[in-house]
Amino acid sequence: MKHLLKMLDLSREEIIDILNLADQLKYENKNGIEHHLLKGKTLGMIFQKSSTRTRVSFETGMYQLGGQALFLSNRDLQIGRGEPVQDTARVLSRYIDCIMIRTFAQKEVEDLANYGSIPVINGLTDFCHPCQVLADLMTIREFKGRFDGLKMCYIGDGNNMANSLIVGGLKVGMEVSVACPEGYRPDPQVLEFAAQYGDKFFMTDVPIEAAKDADVLFTDVWTSMGEEAETEKRKLAFKGYQINDEIMAAAKEDAMVQHCLPAHREEEITEKVFEAHADEIFEEAENRLHAQKAVMVKVMSGKDE
Repeated sequence: MKHLLKMLDLSREEIIDILNLADQLKYENKNGIEHHLLKGKTLGMIFQKSSTRTRVSFETGMYQLGGQALFLSNRDLQIGRGEPVQDTARVLSRYIDCIMIRTFAQKEVEDLANYGSIPVINGLTDFCHPCQVLADLMTIREFKGRFDGLKMCYIGDGNNMANSLIVGGLKVGMEVSVACPEGYRPDPQVLEFAAQYGDKFFMTDVPIEAAKDADVLFTDVWTSMGEEAETEKRKLAFKGYQINDEIMAAAKEDAMVQHCLPAHREEEITEKVFEAHADEIFEEAENRLHAQKAVMVKVMSGKDE
């Protein structure tokens, strides 16, 4: 695996390999075993969107792996003053060992990979969020012990999270159902991918139909970064697209709940449901660290230990 640009690029086997390594690194971390697999390596972290979990987990993860991470904000780089992304890619390739970028356009991530000579990790774009979904899959397997035979349900905006969850869930063998309002559906490229899975994928605009017999329920904020001007419009569009007691009653009795955070309680999820599933949600947040460490090891060293 040379890069992590989007879930669509990964095979089922590659996803499972990442998750297995993430499990191992998490176990070692919890037991005080050092794993300096990237000693002497440097990760450059480009942020054009603000972050809590992405920055802290990548920076901490790189430290635990024996390397170092450089925080590079849009204000600090010439790319923020108009330098072409292809020039930035070629310069950074001569200084560091890997780039993680959190930005708006998927094309910017793809261009970094195409013009640079070092691995590129997508820390989030408007199209997808592969690092988050790898952590989500890791958490599902921790709590449920498997993927086969499970049903994943996503309720809310057909955004980068929905795009990546659909792809990741289907690739590892889960049934995936999605409830989005008309006009807020997932990306056509993702829906075309999902269509090949037949009745393992189901999309509706009725949340309770999507939630029926679900093993794991996902949601995300109704208004993502960069869409703040649409906040009031989106509140109207997503009215009823909330994970609440009614939705939980439609899912399986032992259904788990996941949220990529930050959560807007009483919008996409009620306070009651959030707190009832807080252990699962914050385990999911922690697993960003372990899943991303596994990705960094894979792309920077090519080793599976």
